[in-house]
Amino acid sequence: MGGVMFYTYVIKNDVGNIYIGYTSDLENRLKRHNGLMTTKKKSYTHRHKAGKWTLVLTEKFSSRVEAIRRERELKSYQGRKYIRQVIEEQNMGR
Repeated sequence: MGGVMFYTYVIKNDVGNIYIGYTSDLENRLKRHNGLMTTKKKSYTHRHKAGKWTLVLTEKFSSRVEAIRRERELKSYQGRKYIRQVIEEQNMGR
């Protein structure tokens, strides 16, 4: 067993910009978003640098198809509403 796992994730920067994506290597992907590894200069997170990108939500899947499906759900109106709710709950817990 022990195959590659995929993650759908949500990150937020210091001014509240949100990015939703999926990856099979969450640790390195987060480093790329924060400029600790080389990245595309035209990428959304590179253009919207406003402090550090921090993880808000992660979900683990056994297939890329499932991760992509969840990414699309989170990018929908209802998904973004859910993300805002998660962020509010996290802020209340601080």
